Amino acid sequence: MSAFETIIGLEVHVQLNTKTKIFCSCATSFGEEPNKNICPTCLGLPGALPVLNREVVKKAIAFGTAINAEINQNSVFARKNYFYPDLPKAYQISQYEIPIVGRGSISIEINGESKIIGVTRAHMEEDAGKNIHENDHSKVDLNRACTPLLEIVSEPDMRNSDEAIAYLKKLHSIVRFLGISDANMQEGSFRCDANVSIRPKGDSQLYTRVEIKNLNSFKFIQKAIEYEVERQIEAWENGNYAQKVVQETRLFDTTKGITRSMRGKEEAADYRYFPDPDLLPVHIDKILMQEGRQIPEMPDEKKARYIKDFGIKESDASVLIGELERALYFEEMIAFGASPKGALTWLTTELLGRLKAENNLQNCGITSQTLAMLVKRIDESKISGKSGKEILDVLIEQKGGDVDSLIDTMGLAQVNDDGALLESIEAVLRDNSDKVAEYKSGKDKLFGFFVGQVMKNSKGANPARVNELLKEKLQ
Repeated sequence: MSAFETIIGLEVHVQLNTKTKIFCSCATSFGEEPNKNICPTCLGLPGALPVLNREVVKKAIAFGTAINAEINQNSVFARKNYFYPDLPKAYQISQYEIPIVGRGSISIEINGESKIIGVTRAHMEEDAGKNIHENDHSKVDLNRACTPLLEIVSEPDMRNSDEAIAYLKKLHSIVRFLGISDANMQEGSFRCDANVSIRPKGDSQLYTRVEIKNLNSFKFIQKAIEYEVERQIEAWENGNYAQKVVQETRLFDTTKGITRSMRGKEEAADYRYFPDPDLLPVHIDKILMQEGRQIPEMPDEKKARYIKDFGIKESDASVLIGELERALYFEEMIAFGASPKGALTWLTTELLGRLKAENNLQNCGITSQTLAMLVKRIDESKISGKSGKEILDVLIEQKGGDVDSLIDTMGLAQVNDDGALLESIEAVLRDNSDKVAEYKSGKDKLFGFFVGQVMKNSKGANPARVNELLKEKLQ
């Protein structure tokens, strides 16, 4: 494989989270009874006219702003003609020559190094329905038909599957942080088509590309790309590249871990694009442009702020911004009074480390306020870190609870009364006068013995304070 270079370009379909569809007032809710959310307009019945949803345009502007892209004030909808059972009107309303979002870029990190991936365009379009195949027959659910999509097309700038996944994860976080999509891959609201080709290293020519269609998990996307690269290299080395690698659409068989041919790949001419006669050109006025450009803090901006304001390491900041919910949870903990260092440790290491794969911050039952209180009690030395872990285990088991109540009922409060601690220290030193003499003669390791005796005699003693008072007494 070292003799070849991989060329990867990605087309990502992001389902926008508007309440209604792109050209009609049907709901976009997921999981409804099949064919419930449909009307003459989204089915393309004669006499029904589409009306553009303003929120779709606003969300597209927000995305363009986030990736520093050109935003075309004037864009055009086109009809893309093709015939599939999940598209009853036999054409899709999309954008072709003039998309709403032009060239932009997304920065990714691979092995600690940054790389810029170009974005060719992002255009608005409607989704198709969904085919459901059962045994020897197929069904069609058209609830998804006319749901607004933003199709984001990258430049062929990625050279391996790791770069492709890094780009997809960054893109996923951008649309989530913007709040324009839930980007739920299992429900199909973030789907990817991967265009893959190879060439000998040093060659600048682009060879036949294969499109792998409808990938909806990072794991399968990576496996599909890696299999396809191996397949093309093997064909090249066996001398039958032209016969085995043709421009086509392939599907990834997740069971067998292979790609297989689906159909020949259409060219733009096959779709017979022409301006949609039922829709006027899109003109973005000044007010709508301003609204769309008002975007929240993006992942890279959050990362820089965490490093600067909270003094945390870059690698830790990257973990926090990896998921929107994680970043918000962290910020809420700090707002509730937790120290940044404590919030970081107890969120990323202790809490997330304990949650099982099927759990997440949304359903674990422990609110950011509860975990912040636990961190505060540790920082105040009211409980030890060890006791904090015991309490966290209980909070996870019972899906929440009151930290202070658990401290009391579990008897985990630390003794911070200097008078009581000094009394215990003096008793230990008095009972072990011979060891005190040995310590003062140079046997420093006996200090640990004294600490252990005090801790044994003073249940719940604060170890840090015991150390401080014991040192003063021995001096």
